[in-house]
Parts: sequence; C-alpha cells; structure tokens
Amino acid sequence: MKLVFATNNLNKLEEVQALIPASIKLLSLKDIGCFEDIPETQSTIEGNAIQKAKYIKEHYAFDCFADDTGLEVEALNGAPGVYSARYAGEQRDDNDNMNKLLNALTNKKNRRAQFKTVIALYINDTLQSFSGVCKGKITKIKQGKKGFGYDPIFKPNNFNETFAEMDLNIKNSIGHRGKAVSELVKFLNS
Repeated sequence: MKLVFATNNLNKLEEVQALIPASIKLLSLKDIGCFEDIPETQSTIEGNAIQKAKYIKEHYAFDCFADDTGLEVEALNGAPGVYSARYAGEQRDDNDNMNKLLNALTNKKNRRAQFKTVIALYINDTLQSFSGVCKGKITKIKQGKKGFGYDPIFKPNNFNETFAEMDLNIKNSIGHRGKAVSELVKFLNS
C-alpha cells in the first residue's frame, strides 16, 4: 500500500515513518511533486487536517493522510491551539513561538497543557479521522535539543524530561502524534 503523508515538515515525517509498518510505503509531498503551501484556513485542528488531506486527494489523486497538531494551554483558554505553528507570526519560527508562550505564562501558576493531534485519512474515496492527546505542563525554561516545535518546553505528565530531552521511541510511545498514528495503523490493518 502507498500513502502520501501531506506534510513538508521533515521532523514529522521522520516521527511518523518510525511508527508506520514496512507494508505501507509512505510518500512525502516532495515524492509526488507537491511543492506549494497547502491551505490551513480552518478554525479547528480537525478542520485543518481534513482540508489538507482533501487538497492532496483532489489535486494529486493519491490516497493520503494529513495531520494537524495544536498545543492547548489551560491558563490561556486553549491557546495557541489551532494557531500553534503561527503563534508568533507567519514566519512559523519555533523559538519565537516558545518565547511568546513563555512570556504569556509569566506569573501564571497553572501551566497545564496538552498536545492534540488529529489525522485525516482520505482512502478509497472515504474520509476517516483519528486523534491523540498527550497531557503535561509547560516548563519555565527550554530544555533539550531533540524534537521540534514546542518540545523543549513541554513536559508530559509522569515524566521528568521534556519531549526535547526524550528518545524518539519514548516520545512516540506516549505522545499525541504517536497515539493518533497508532489509531491510523489499526484502521489500515483492519
């Protein structure tokens, strides 16, 4: 089986490839000649994932899946949420996003947060969606060099390390994207 993963994020691609069985050949957007920015104009994480999957199906006619992920911070009423990648602006800079978030949480005692991933799968002209959530808290400083996005400031519950300090296998086993991909794989194997 061949499936396109509708992302230009090489870090996400690496994470997901580690979770997909060898029986599924994962194609990147580059592999299918898609170099344009896929629209993400929906007001929800699920809406963006569906929009991206439909775009690839309609424009390239491949079975595919797309994900969207948001960091939802309790003290900020769920922000940055669907705007996580562009929280500090259209430049989509991880450090700018983390700095803005850390500044927004200055003097806040409640640092509870969760990562939420939704995967939309478009296969055989039907649409399915799968989600994964990882609860944790926002640290006061950046810790670790692995991962991407908000990983250096997100510490999952029951762990003493941030995602950016963890081995990829551990992160995948407990993380939001790993949980959503696990649901996707179960569906594809059924």
